[in-house]
Amino acid sequence: MHLTVVERAAGPSTGARHTVNGISSRTTTTAPLGISDVEYEGFEKDEGHLATQDDSVVQTMETGFIPSARLTNSALPPLFSLSLVQYTPPSSLICLTAANNVLFLAAAPLTIIIIDLDKPDELVTVDLPRPAQEKGQTTPSPSPVIKSLFVDPRARHLLITTTTGDTFYLPISPGNPAVQSRRARPLRLRQTITSVAWSPYAGSTDPSGGDHTPSKNDQVTPPSTDILLGTLSGQILSMPLPPQDDIFKSVSISMTKPLERDLQSVYSVPDGRPVTGLAFGFWPSTETSRGTKARRAWTVITTQERIYELQGEVGTAHVGGKTGGWAEELFKPFREGTPSFQELPGQVPNSQLCLYSDSTEHTARSSLPSPSAMAWLTAPGLYASVLTPLPTAKILVRPSLLRYPSVDDGPKQGSSIFQRGSANSPGQQPIPLAVTITKWHWLLLYSDRIVGVSRETEKVVYNEAIPVASGENVIGLSSDPAHGTYWVSTDRSIFEVLIQDEDRDVWRAKLEKGEFQDAHHYAKTPAQKDIVLSREADSLFEQGKYILAAQTYAKSTRSFEFVALRFVDSDERDPLRIYLSEKLNRLDKKLRTQRMMLATWLVEIYLSKCNTLEDIVAAESATSDVESLTIERQMMEEDMRNFITTYQNDLEPKVVYELIMGHGRTDLYLFYCNLMKDYEKVIEHWIEEQEWAKAIDVLNRQDSLEPYYRFASVLIRHAPRPTVDSWCRRSKLVPRKLIPAILQYKRSPNQDLSSDQAIRYLTYLVNDLGSTETIVYNLLITLYATDSDPDDAHLLRFLTTCPDNPLTEAPYYDLDYALRLCRQRNRIQPCIHIYSKMGMYENSVDLALQRGDLELAKANADRPEGDDVLRKKLWLKVAKYVVQERKDIKSAMKFLESTDLVKIEDILPFFPDFVVIDDFKAEICTALEEYSAKIEELKAEMEDATASADSIKRDIEGLRNRFVTVEQGDKCWKCGLPLLTRQFYVFPCQHSFHADCLISMAMETLPSATLRRILQLQNELVVPPGEAGARPLLSASHAAVGSGSGTPRKSGTQITSGSAATDLLLGVTGRNKLMAAGDRLRELIVPDALAQAVSVSVGVGKKTKKKTRVEDNTRTEEARKELDELVAAVCPLCEGAVVGLDKPFIKPEEAVGDWDI
Repeated sequence: MHLTVVERAAGPSTGARHTVNGISSRTTTTAPLGISDVEYEGFEKDEGHLATQDDSVVQTMETGFIPSARLTNSALPPLFSLSLVQYTPPSSLICLTAANNVLFLAAAPLTIIIIDLDKPDELVTVDLPRPAQEKGQTTPSPSPVIKSLFVDPRARHLLITTTTGDTFYLPISPGNPAVQSRRARPLRLRQTITSVAWSPYAGSTDPSGGDHTPSKNDQVTPPSTDILLGTLSGQILSMPLPPQDDIFKSVSISMTKPLERDLQSVYSVPDGRPVTGLAFGFWPSTETSRGTKARRAWTVITTQERIYELQGEVGTAHVGGKTGGWAEELFKPFREGTPSFQELPGQVPNSQLCLYSDSTEHTARSSLPSPSAMAWLTAPGLYASVLTPLPTAKILVRPSLLRYPSVDDGPKQGSSIFQRGSANSPGQQPIPLAVTITKWHWLLLYSDRIVGVSRETEKVVYNEAIPVASGENVIGLSSDPAHGTYWVSTDRSIFEVLIQDEDRDVWRAKLEKGEFQDAHHYAKTPAQKDIVLSREADSLFEQGKYILAAQTYAKSTRSFEFVALRFVDSDERDPLRIYLSEKLNRLDKKLRTQRMMLATWLVEIYLSKCNTLEDIVAAESATSDVESLTIERQMMEEDMRNFITTYQNDLEPKVVYELIMGHGRTDLYLFYCNLMKDYEKVIEHWIEEQEWAKAIDVLNRQDSLEPYYRFASVLIRHAPRPTVDSWCRRSKLVPRKLIPAILQYKRSPNQDLSSDQAIRYLTYLVNDLGSTETIVYNLLITLYATDSDPDDAHLLRFLTTCPDNPLTEAPYYDLDYALRLCRQRNRIQPCIHIYSKMGMYENSVDLALQRGDLELAKANADRPEGDDVLRKKLWLKVAKYVVQERKDIKSAMKFLESTDLVKIEDILPFFPDFVVIDDFKAEICTALEEYSAKIEELKAEMEDATASADSIKRDIEGLRNRFVTVEQGDKCWKCGLPLLTRQFYVFPCQHSFHADCLISMAMETLPSATLRRILQLQNELVVPPGEAGARPLLSASHAAVGSGSGTPRKSGTQITSGSAATDLLLGVTGRNKLMAAGDRLRELIVPDALAQAVSVSVGVGKKTKKKTRVEDNTRTEEARKELDELVAAVCPLCEGAVVGLDKPFIKPEEAVGDWDI
């Protein structure tokens, strides 16, 4: 037997779903039968919802979005399609049921075919046993045929009923064909089963938890479960599965056998009609009035015309046992009366009750969730209801009866196929053969087609003819709750109902019902979500919930002008403010202009709101609501501050300033100025208010220096001390820019110099900051000199302590200006000090003597340092003043003790011609004695000098005869080469060096002056003077243009070398050139050339006169001798060790890592 699955789709094919016996299926697409008249549910095709074309254009202009209904029909695939399973059963199919991805087929007469869709190549066939004829029975019993199949949602238990009223039980072992091939077990019920209800719990699973759940890997023994059985006689039976006793060995079936051990009859319906549908479940435990938790069970029973509802408290979730289990507890109170029911009269040959639960594979194998919907197939129509997972007074919540549609030609476009009516309304339309429930639709099966109806809108969304052959009959519709698959069966074939994007139009249905939260949840595309938001906002606006409407409008793309004008026309300013704020939050930051417009409008709204609240508070100041209004105003102002802070980058400061000041909001004006760091406006405001302290405080808190200069004049006039304090805190201020403000400052007449704030700040600049600007010093001298106080102490103290420029050794102030100012103001002592600073000591002494201040004159006379001639001259002036002006001989004699420069003989000419010598006879004698002593000292010094010279001559003669022995193997202490290879030097310390090595070592320790002299000698020796065309031993880049001789020459009073570059290096052309070239002296000295110059002259000149050649040789010999004395004066090793004591071991150009051990 071969089974192949092939799709037969009425729309776009989704491909084959199964492969059986290794044969891959191939998709075949057939022409749709009657599909052209099918209408699809959804926003896209609902003409009743959409407006006309003109209205749609208006809507587009107003809302700013284009409805997606303008899509073409071909753009939307059908929600459902039929897929043919190409399978040939061994005989005619009687019924089909599905559960947990397993198909159960009943083939005539007694064959059960099990297809596990996870392993479709392993088909299992089970044949039911035929009943044996009873003893003594002469008439042959009718041949039984399978009537119906009942399988639990987990596909582990299968009940089979036959036309003879027998019931068989077959345990299912998915994926285990060897075990599954066992025979079905007959059940001893003595009743004809018409319906079965399965427990939602498997094994020992209990709603309270704690019991054992069977393992998924247990594929042999099915987990126990409980069932309710509806019978043809209207009885309700309960029993557990599998049965407790084992009679699988029985080969005959007889009603005379004992009943199943745990079988119980728990209820009989009042009308005694066959039970066509049965369902039960459990609600979560709830707390009773006595404080205990009780579980509630519910049951729904249907017959041909009635549907019963039973519910009550139970103590367990299992049947059987001594108490009879939950079924006995539930049904016992209803046995004496009639439970709640709904009657729908009319005969229907195939009454059916179906449930829907949103199951998954995982839950299908352990415990199923509570069903959420119910549908009952009746004669008047489809009776549908919602089931809740929580206890309610009614099991069926919001039930409704919906008439069946006419399906001859299919429903018309946009029409609702269901019409609500009462049970008494005659049904004119054909009754479906079967019904099943999907998550969002009802599927109705007719003899020639299948119809899908939306559970939300009750409109047809799918209508497809079933491609049956002649003589082929449609027999049933089954659903797999665990995997959400749906199957249509005929007596010859099987179809699967494929579902594609079933919830595609749910958002629209929820939107029409006003269930906006659900509509948001099911809307998928941005356009759909935007439509939902727009509709929800419209609804909220119409309900007067303007705040919520504003927030929702802001989330949509509804036209900004439409929404804004709608709030403006309704005079709803607060919702408008919220709407604008939300739109601003969502607006792209790149849209600078739009964001600025929105932010500015919001500022205007905030200001208007604050002013309105202030007016209301002022008007109702006597009422009790003023406190709440005040709090509201404060909150609004705080919100505005937060808004301005958040969106400061989206606001134009100039516009905001105008708005705020236009509303007279000074506090917000200052806040915004501080926020934008526009401190100058804040300072301007406080200055206008004459709040000097606040203005200075703001000035101190900001970082810019420009406000200090801008407001310096007005602040120092009105608040001098705080202003100067503020200046002193900013050391980076440029004093020159504050001079105009300082000049405007006028000290009060009753204040002394110590309280003058201008002097205080200038003194701070000089003493604390060390300012060197001349204008600062000149201004400070001006303030001191022009003061009305005649005391010169402050000015003289400043002049005395004023620092001098270390480069010019002159004070930082202008001496000429200071002298002129002091003379104008008759400040004598400062003038004397200034004369002294200017080096005009004679003027300072003369001015001091004019003033009669002898001590000051003596102090100035002694100031010229290093110029004894001038000092003596000044002292003589003072002496002349003492002798001639004061005419006090004794004072003149004491005056001589003040200095060593003036003697008695120097001042004698100042005395009158007829003065008596007796007054200074002793001084004259003392002077003569001192002269006599000095003469003796000079004679002794001369004799010592003569003796020292003789000793030196003897030592020199002895040195000429001193020698040092040099061995043939001696080496140079610097280069390590043999010493005798070239000219060398030997020192008394036994250190010996080659001449060039000695010169290179001596260069490292010789001072700059010696190096310059060596460089000059190098030029003289290497290129003899007087040679025409010769050039010094210097780089060409250092040679002066046009210099053709290296002979030194005299320029004015300064000797030059004749070369500009040499002059630069020798420091004979100015201090600046010397400093620039001092670092390159050692680079310009060539040790090899000097070594040769010491012994042999380098360079050849032209023939000259004999006298000139003798002079040149003499000068060259003197130069060699001087060079020899400079480089060989001391041993470089011995002297260098002493000179290099302060040098580091590691030179700057050396790597520190080289010294690592």
